[in-house]
Amino acid sequence: MAEEGSGRHGAQVMGSEVRGRYSRAVPSRSGARVSADDPRSVDSPTPAVAGGSRSAESRTDDGSIDDPAPRDACGVFGVFARSEEVAKLAYYGLYALQHRGQEAAGIAVADGRSIVVYKELGLVAQVFDEVTLGSLRGHVAVGHCRYSTTGAGTWENAQPTYRTRGNGGVALGHNGNLTNTAELAGSVVRDDHTVAATTDSDLITAMLAASHLALDKAALEVLPLLTGAFSLVWCDETTLYAARDRHGVRPLVLGKIGTAPAGESDRSDAWVVASETAALDIVGAQFVREVAPGELLVIDDDGVRSSRFAEPERHGCLFEYVYLARPDTWIAGRSVHAARVEVGRTLAHEAPAEADLVIPVPDSGTPAAIGYAEASGIPYGAGLVKNAYVGRTFIQPSQTIRQLGIRLKLNPLREVIQGKRLVVVDDSIVRGNTQRALVTMLRDAGATEVHVRISSPPVRWPCFYGIDFATRGELIAADADGPEGIDEIRRSISADSLAYVSLEGLEAASHQPHDELCRACFDGAYPVRLPSPEHRNKHLLEAVEESETLMAGVDGGDPSPDEFDRVPL
Repeated sequence: MAEEGSGRHGAQVMGSEVRGRYSRAVPSRSGARVSADDPRSVDSPTPAVAGGSRSAESRTDDGSIDDPAPRDACGVFGVFARSEEVAKLAYYGLYALQHRGQEAAGIAVADGRSIVVYKELGLVAQVFDEVTLGSLRGHVAVGHCRYSTTGAGTWENAQPTYRTRGNGGVALGHNGNLTNTAELAGSVVRDDHTVAATTDSDLITAMLAASHLALDKAALEVLPLLTGAFSLVWCDETTLYAARDRHGVRPLVLGKIGTAPAGESDRSDAWVVASETAALDIVGAQFVREVAPGELLVIDDDGVRSSRFAEPERHGCLFEYVYLARPDTWIAGRSVHAARVEVGRTLAHEAPAEADLVIPVPDSGTPAAIGYAEASGIPYGAGLVKNAYVGRTFIQPSQTIRQLGIRLKLNPLREVIQGKRLVVVDDSIVRGNTQRALVTMLRDAGATEVHVRISSPPVRWPCFYGIDFATRGELIAADADGPEGIDEIRRSISADSLAYVSLEGLEAASHQPHDELCRACFDGAYPVRLPSPEHRNKHLLEAVEESETLMAGVDGGDPSPDEFDRVPL
């Protein structure tokens, strides 16, 4: 059964500061294990959370307070290793994936008889310390760093999610976004004795936990029911599992730690699954291969076993090459850094400018700016300094700080840009507020001309597969058809000129076949069936929960017979 708590009831406490909250799964034949000082009763094992639940929704990205960049759903990391400190490997893996999710972080560790989950709101380095990691002992670990695309940014929604299963449990991390969440939610019954998570990830965990089959066989039944984007890593007490949706929208790779050849039946090596190859590098793992679309992996003492739960129909996210992935990652055999440099070269040919200096908007605009400078012959320079320690914070900025805007994140090098005609290369424009402030700041610092070049096509459509873009009505390029629309954006941000790379140019730089890419945020052609408009709300499951609560207050009668056929959540 599961035990969860915070403060003196199970969290590690440093002085008066609660550093995190544990969820421990201990097999028990007699019900929930509750400590003597725990305020819960065996009859009501609902977690007691000290101090309420903080929400990451209140946090702001200080570098662009009013115009947040596109944010990916999450990063996932899993490791199976008998002779390694798996919690520390997971920690460093998540550290490498921090860019994919900055709201919350968590690690689940299994030791053969139980699963312990430790998670909290905040960055990886804020959530974990040496003492905490030392307490997480086992041979299997699942790590997760989150940015919410379904469900609020609360502690309850932090991952890995956990569900009891027979005499054990399952802990799961998810990168992506399901498109049939409403349908799945309609097929489950909420159990009031569990944490009130409201995510598609928790629905998946509940469905796996509800099956009486072995977990690998349960996955082969559950995974075909899911639509949308999902790269999953999960574990029970003894085994690591991983799966990727049939479209392969989000990346997922397999690696191994050891010197033996990269065979998947080797029993002596440690195995790693991660969102990006960069996470393999940081823990010293060799890249073996990508997890194929529609594939389930089972990793235990016998090595890696592969099953297929769906026929592949690849549609990898093109925006991973633009912004989401680290530049030192490889996706589908292509270096992300090399792709971004090539996009910059293409942009220089498609949209030349007469200028004295090419500067990037660091860090995501840097490779494309290098390519633009190479192809154009215009010198490359660092005209903006990024504050590497801005990060994310729970502190709300005052109005005075808000007015500083982008200066919290970027500051111009006046001696470099004064009197210069600049080409400023950035990765994308979402609402336009950041670029407007940036152009103004550069002019104030002495730039005589500012020519903005964007290393992606105009973002005109929202993403439903794991990127938290603005709604279409908030996207500055939503209705930017043709040169007139682009010029309207140029006037809005006060640039001397503005150009985006073509969709064809970006596709060519990815080295991926046209029909194996998802380009929906650029062209509106969604490869995976979308939910109905009323079910496209990020907080869909909060609404479902509220509705169920209201109905419970109106009608306290017995459930209808068909409710007994639904999966318990």
